[in-house]
Amino acid sequence: MIETKNLTKTFDSFTAVDHLDLKIESGEFFGLLGPNGAGKTTTISLLSTLLLPTEGEILIDGQVLTRNRPDLKRKISVITQEYSMRQDMNMDEIMEYQGRLYFMSKKEIRRRTEELLEFCDLLKFRKRTVRKLSGGMKRKLMVCRALLTEPEILLLDEPTAGMDALSRRQMWNLLRQLNGKNLTILLTTHYMEEAQSLCGRVALMDHGKLEEVNTPSGLIDSLGKYTVDETSAECTRSHYFHSRREAIDFLSSLSCQATLRETTLEDVFVERAGRHLSPS
Repeated sequence: MIETKNLTKTFDSFTAVDHLDLKIESGEFFGLLGPNGAGKTTTISLLSTLLLPTEGEILIDGQVLTRNRPDLKRKISVITQEYSMRQDMNMDEIMEYQGRLYFMSKKEIRRRTEELLEFCDLLKFRKRTVRKLSGGMKRKLMVCRALLTEPEILLLDEPTAGMDALSRRQMWNLLRQLNGKNLTILLTTHYMEEAQSLCGRVALMDHGKLEEVNTPSGLIDSLGKYTVDETSAECTRSHYFHSRREAIDFLSSLSCQATLRETTLEDVFVERAGRHLSPS
C-alpha cells in the first residue's frame, strides 16, 4: 500500500504539492488527474524519491520511504513522459544495463528479458536499436525495463502521450494484464477515456491540492449519467441529468439542435475545470 501524509513540496515561494493525504491499496489501478500545473508529475517524482518532500512523508506498506531505503525503493519503478533511453543501444543492451544497475545476475537479466520482451510482443525486435523503434515500441520497452526488477508498484507519468490510437489501445491492454497480476499502478494522464477505462479510482488535483477521490462511475453519477448537448447559433451548452427520462423530456422541450448521450469522465473534468479546477 502507498500512503502519503501531509506530503508537501515547495520550490522557493511556489507550492507544487500541498499537504497531500492519499491512500492507494495494493493491487489497485489508480489515476491522478488534473490540469497542467496541478502537481501530478511532482507527486510522481516524490513517490519515486527523485524529489524529496519539503514536509510530510510517504509510506510503503507502513514503512517510511527515503532514499536510504533501497529495499523499499526496489519495490517501485517509474516510467516518465520522456524517452530516457540511449538511441544507439538495442533492446537486449537496454535491459542488461538496467539489470546491472540493480546488481542482478546475468542469468537473471537474461531470463527476465526473455519473459518481458515476449510478454510485450517485442522479442522479434530485440536487436533493433532504440532510434529505429516506433513510439509505441519505445513505450513498451520502457515498460519492460521498469518491470525487470519485479517491482510491486509502477508509477506511470502520461505513458501514452504522443501515441497513435492503436498504440495507445495496445498499451492499455498491456497495463490491464499487468494490473491483473496484482501490480499496483499509479497513472497520470490527460486522456480522460484512458482513466475511465483503466482506473478503479481516480483523484482530482488542482494547485497541488487533493480535490476529490472517487471511482470514475461515482464522479460521473455525481454530475449526471446522461448529457444533452444543446447547439445553437449563439453557443454550445451541455446539460446533465440523473435519469434518462429527465434527459429525454428536456430534449423534447428544445427548439434548437441537440443530442443525447451518456456522460463521460471528460465531461466531469471539463465541468470541474470551469468551476474550481482552474486550468493553466
